[in-house]
Amino acid sequence: MTAIGGRSEARSLIALAVPLALQQIGFQLMGTVDAAWLGRYDDTALAAAGVGNNLLFAVTSIGMGIVMGLDTVIPQALGAGRHADARRALHGGLRLAVLVGLAATAIVIATPVILSLARVDPGVASDARTYIYMRSVGIVPFLLSIALRSYLAARDVTRPLVLAVVLGNVLNYFLDWALIFGVPSLGIPAMGVIGAALATVTVQILIVFVYVAAVRSIDGPGRAAERSTRADLSDIYKYGAPVGGQMFAEVGIFGVATVIAAHMGRTPGAAHTVALILCSFTFSIAVGIGAATSVRVGHAVGANDLALARKRGFLGLGVGLAVMAVSALALVALPRPIAALLTDSPEVIAAAVPLLMIAALFQLSDGTQAIGAGALRGLGDTRATLVGNIIGHYGIGLGISLALGFGAHMGAPGLWWGLSAGLTVTAVYLVARFVAGTRTPTESPR
Repeated sequence: MTAIGGRSEARSLIALAVPLALQQIGFQLMGTVDAAWLGRYDDTALAAAGVGNNLLFAVTSIGMGIVMGLDTVIPQALGAGRHADARRALHGGLRLAVLVGLAATAIVIATPVILSLARVDPGVASDARTYIYMRSVGIVPFLLSIALRSYLAARDVTRPLVLAVVLGNVLNYFLDWALIFGVPSLGIPAMGVIGAALATVTVQILIVFVYVAAVRSIDGPGRAAERSTRADLSDIYKYGAPVGGQMFAEVGIFGVATVIAAHMGRTPGAAHTVALILCSFTFSIAVGIGAATSVRVGHAVGANDLALARKRGFLGLGVGLAVMAVSALALVALPRPIAALLTDSPEVIAAAVPLLMIAALFQLSDGTQAIGAGALRGLGDTRATLVGNIIGHYGIGLGISLALGFGAHMGAPGLWWGLSAGLTVTAVYLVARFVAGTRTPTESPR
């Protein structure tokens, strides 16, 4: 790749990565605003929404991953110049989003039984049940937005993605305030968790409309896509099912870590939550870069250019490492002020500082595994992302977390050292698989 070509590739990646990263940060911000408003409304409501979100996302993440099979199918089709196939894949993805979404909705509606089995506080369980039922209405729209996002990103159309998340955050902020606390002068009663759930669902539906309008502006309102076949759905599912498994495994390990931290006590549990929320923002940036890398690699694979796919994959990793290195330095230099953004408790801040220092060390691993997963989606090797997460998080990380957290009596820091080890092993595995998958015929296997 020439120097000019290298700069062009970097500009193309960054032009796609920035809006996708902003989109991810926007979604993370919406959840943070929900928690902030509910925390000012009632502690029970806040706890209920937290429990409800965990159950909801654990199930929805599988459906989300399945629909993300489009991240492989659409870019490769466009890279090969098969635009009609890309439109047909979008049609298939939307059908799959509805089918998978309805199945996920049925499962989510049944999840409150877990609250009874776990003997959750009755007040929290009651609010969580209501929250889950209301939020389940938004599962299908959410999965439809994932399918539409895949198509728009693969076509390098990113402005609607940013517009939707900006409008969504503004609307979510005011709807949260109005529906959670009520506006008596307008006849709106205080609805607590129901209001928070209704605000989120409204935003999810709005985003679908914005994305649909963007797709119609690209393809033309009168240009009907060829109807997808069962084979198209099967192709998307083939790539997406391992991604769904990978996302469930990743959600699962951090869910287990949250339960363990809560078991250690109120302060360790709160410190763990603070550190996890803060790290979720930096992770969102890496996810955005990973999504852009997936598109760029997929285009190259579709054009049957593995050498270019490898270069684009490593370019994505390089950009991601640079960004995550900056976040690591910020966590090392300003751990207390950063923790104080989410809590004013001196005990929680003091307990969160060592966790943020550990998080600084695994920023590079976290970014690498997120972008590596994106590169492998573009390549079509989605099974590797599932295998890597199982090996890294459950084969390595969980054992270290338990050994250091309880056996070595290190508490929450021991738990986080285990998470760090799991992320590092996962990152190494995914990069190794990407290198192997982009080996050209002129290279001899190691």
